[in-house]
Amino acid sequence: MRQRIPKRTWALVVLATALILLGVVYAQESGMDGPNHSSDYTGIDNTDSNNEKSPNNSLDNTGLDNARSKDKMHPKPTVTVDNSSMKSSSYLPVVIKEDFETIMARYKASKPETMQRQMNLLNERYDLSDHKVGGVNMSRGKPIQEGVRVKLPAGMTWDKLAAMNPEDIREKNLFPKGFLPLPHPNHSEGGMVFPEFQIKEIKKQEGRDLTRFDIDFDLPDRFLPEFPAPIYLTTRSDLGDVSRGQLVTNQNYFELFNGILNPKQLEGLRLLVTPFPQQQFNLLEDRRSEHPSMGVACFDCHANGHTNGATHLVGDIRPQEFRHRLDTPTLRGVNIQRLFGSQRALKSVEDFTEFEQRAAYFDGDPVIATKKGVNILERGSQVHFMAEFQELMDFPPAPKLDIYGKLDSNKSSESEVRGQELFFGKARCNECHPAPYYTDNTMHNLKAERFYKPQMVNGMMASADGPIKTFPLRGIKDSPPYLHDGRLLTLDDTVEFFNMIQQLKLTEDEKKDIVAFLRTL
Repeated sequence: MRQRIPKRTWALVVLATALILLGVVYAQESGMDGPNHSSDYTGIDNTDSNNEKSPNNSLDNTGLDNARSKDKMHPKPTVTVDNSSMKSSSYLPVVIKEDFETIMARYKASKPETMQRQMNLLNERYDLSDHKVGGVNMSRGKPIQEGVRVKLPAGMTWDKLAAMNPEDIREKNLFPKGFLPLPHPNHSEGGMVFPEFQIKEIKKQEGRDLTRFDIDFDLPDRFLPEFPAPIYLTTRSDLGDVSRGQLVTNQNYFELFNGILNPKQLEGLRLLVTPFPQQQFNLLEDRRSEHPSMGVACFDCHANGHTNGATHLVGDIRPQEFRHRLDTPTLRGVNIQRLFGSQRALKSVEDFTEFEQRAAYFDGDPVIATKKGVNILERGSQVHFMAEFQELMDFPPAPKLDIYGKLDSNKSSESEVRGQELFFGKARCNECHPAPYYTDNTMHNLKAERFYKPQMVNGMMASADGPIKTFPLRGIKDSPPYLHDGRLLTLDDTVEFFNMIQQLKLTEDEKKDIVAFLRTL
């Protein structure tokens, strides 16, 4: 007679079997990294929508081979990973499972290809040759580049394009490529990238190295602001340029400004030139500098309170391919502005200052910020002091403008006067850029996507920009390149862009006159 096995015993057997099976599955999967848990990161989603090669866009590059080679004595069952089924995440990977030397070697090996791809794009879009404006310079004498540098589609002229409606341009794919959003030098990776002249001067003065081992800055120096830029103070306009021709750093700020600023402002400036940990420049192995770094200072991008053209990706958009390249804006004239950030619409300089170090330094990811050493500024003193100094940054002198921000006809050329009339008339520039500072302190959506179809460009999805802050035009000749992502290299490009986007149908002479007026601001 067979003995009956109690139901409770069967339940225990089933439970034990299930636990064993779960353990096997876990053992298999524990050696597998998904796209958002790689030992390195390319942003938010390591799956490249354009199938472009990147040093870390495959599982073979996450250190699995190295890990498995150590486990040959105890091989694990093969696991096939389908990246297409993986969910993207708003968060960056936290745990680095690969040693730093391996990561750096891989990026260094891919750097020439990465930069060649970006330079090919720039040469396809623009005429990058040296054509200086005769008799017009930036405030400290650097020549200004002239002419429309955006290349036209084959067989087209600017007049032909201006006569077409947006739908026809879009359907026939005739929107000039130089008018499309500009991608980061390596868009899938992103992060702060500095011009070579900034890197050299900071290394000379402080011994701090802002070089990245994975990428270099891409735009030629001739299309960037003069360096070092002059500094004008609203409180001491009698002094003119107070920089004495030097780049202000933590090595010379006290010598240059002691006796000119009050103690609060001087302390604010000290904080602005003090480096703090940042996504690519920090003391951990998750960095893009060869040696551990103390970080980045506010004035590494906003050099001398102006801009050196350094680039980054905005931190407030996901996924990675939709993030916008950022051309560092000048801090001149922040005292008359009421919105801060190209799209974030922060309401005060204090908000902007605090946000930059809490979020923008770390791609908008507070988890990574905590890991790498976020600098939490104290609002009542540090943030306030930094903001107070920034609000002293004045626009450069504009000797042809009167107290209302308009041209003095006795000091201006006929072309400049005609340009002003067009600016406030047919060209409708003043609807967003009214005198005297030439900003309406709000945001506008140009809807440039009316003219082109969404498309992948070097790992970036060129699509709708959305509402963008109206930046002041005072001192605009000192701040190339133009538009929020730096896609327009000259003022001539800028006028041509808005002529098309606003469908103004300006003549060639009218466009030249507007450029002449803009250079007086």
